[in-house]
Amino acid sequence: MNLNEIAKSYHDEDSARAFLEVQRWPDGQAGCPHCGEIGRSYRLPPIAGKPKKDGEITYRKGLWKCGACRKQFTVTVGTIFEDSHIPLNKWLMAFHLLCASKKGMSAHQLHRMLGVTYKSAWFMAHRIRYAMAELNLPMMTDTVEVDETYIGGKQHYGPRGGKVRSFHQEKVTGRTLKGVIHENVANNAHVMTDDHPGYGGLRKTHRHSVIRHSWKIYARKEGDVLISTNTIEGYFSILKRGINGVYHHVGKHHLHRYLLEFDFRYNSRHTEDGERSLLAIRKVTGKRLTYRDSSGA
Repeated sequence: MNLNEIAKSYHDEDSARAFLEVQRWPDGQAGCPHCGEIGRSYRLPPIAGKPKKDGEITYRKGLWKCGACRKQFTVTVGTIFEDSHIPLNKWLMAFHLLCASKKGMSAHQLHRMLGVTYKSAWFMAHRIRYAMAELNLPMMTDTVEVDETYIGGKQHYGPRGGKVRSFHQEKVTGRTLKGVIHENVANNAHVMTDDHPGYGGLRKTHRHSVIRHSWKIYARKEGDVLISTNTIEGYFSILKRGINGVYHHVGKHHLHRYLLEFDFRYNSRHTEDGERSLLAIRKVTGKRLTYRDSSGA
């Protein structure tokens, strides 16, 4: 779906809530976010609240109750949407805008397009980035390109395919570089790097091939294998264009969440925009982010 279709199909809170229920509980069996019991929850019919002074009756919609722990919940409990006063249909549009924009979308742009305050748009974007996070990733195998780049300073040079993982490091040293590699790359993988001295010693644990950028060499053959870091440098170029051209100002305490956003979009680059949005929406469960946590207070 594109943004226009989302706006038509999920134009209000009720339709957006029904859509999220299908995404979170595709088999119709709601899982209780309080006790974890699955299949024992049931939907409560809208219950009349206290009449307002003008006689209007208010209803609370989308309410479920767990038959095990007897607690009530809605589809937003235990997700990034919990305690948000922003209409769910605007959340759906925000997801699509961030997922469909190759280099990201600023909070100012979300603020103008969705009709929410800048503070709300900024917080929404950080919640969505948090939802995009890939948890419990397996070790990387086969051929793995490794490179480093600098954000906010002199640019370091930056098609094989595959998935990308980015990590924010305060200092680029041999210890930090090899630490990230050992935590994410299997020992039987073929690691390709440039000639940064921080990668020295990798041959003790991995098959390690070096491309010497200091000699103005950017690709070479090693048997029938092409040795280069061109793919990861291509990813860095997208990241740099997004940081410099769209977001402009990124605090170092927020950089790791922007990396989650760019990683997610890059790793799902072969899917359509609508499917990419669905992939992100289906990852909202179990991820809470308070404003205090997101603001670095």
